[in-house]
Amino acid sequence: MLFGVATIVRWVMGPSPISDAVPQIRLQLLIVGGAVGLLLAGLILSRPGRISGGHINPAISLAMWRFGVFPGRSVLPYIVAQLIGSALGVLVARAVWGSTVERPPVVYAALQPGPGWTAGELFTVEAVGMGVIVYLVGYFLQNPRLAPLVPWLVGLLIGAAIALLGTTTGGSVNPARQFGPAVVSGELDYLWAYLLAPMVGAVIAAFVLDRVHTCRAVLTHRLCGTRADGTPLQQ
Repeated sequence: MLFGVATIVRWVMGPSPISDAVPQIRLQLLIVGGAVGLLLAGLILSRPGRISGGHINPAISLAMWRFGVFPGRSVLPYIVAQLIGSALGVLVARAVWGSTVERPPVVYAALQPGPGWTAGELFTVEAVGMGVIVYLVGYFLQNPRLAPLVPWLVGLLIGAAIALLGTTTGGSVNPARQFGPAVVSGELDYLWAYLLAPMVGAVIAAFVLDRVHTCRAVLTHRLCGTRADGTPLQQ
């Protein structure tokens, strides 16, 4: 995911024919949001995504555990893998696209809040944004007719977050989205908020959904490689 994100940012917001033709930051963010949304949907629908559940986001892994459909012992390994993948994806983007990736305005696709934004405001908006995403994803997964649309829903919601929040919080709503770029670039300011806020938002949204829709099960056991009773699926 992070190789794709860094690549999209490099060619849309870095020196390129696209950035020359579309110099307005909000239009650039709209393009980035649309491209990242399609990337996420594709990754979730891909064979590796289907095997692993296609979380690609520590907050989603945590939410699936809180929904009771993902084993708690797998949450930490998933988060570690997601954060390692984040850093590796950025490093591969640097190797493929050269020094342009490390220089402004790309800077490894690291995010920073807009001028005047405090850490508290950043934390609140990122938590609320992730909470909305988790609530809607959980709601869709409770409905057999809506569940197949979840990959496209995730892409749409993340794309919208990038387009709408790009000039304020950066529109991360994913700890892994910011971890690799921040660590590799050394832009560690506010990293704690980018890491913790989506996790808090996910837990709160899962709690609210559980209280509002207590009679429906979330249909995700097959996505994490197990049957409803927890036994492994046959490959």
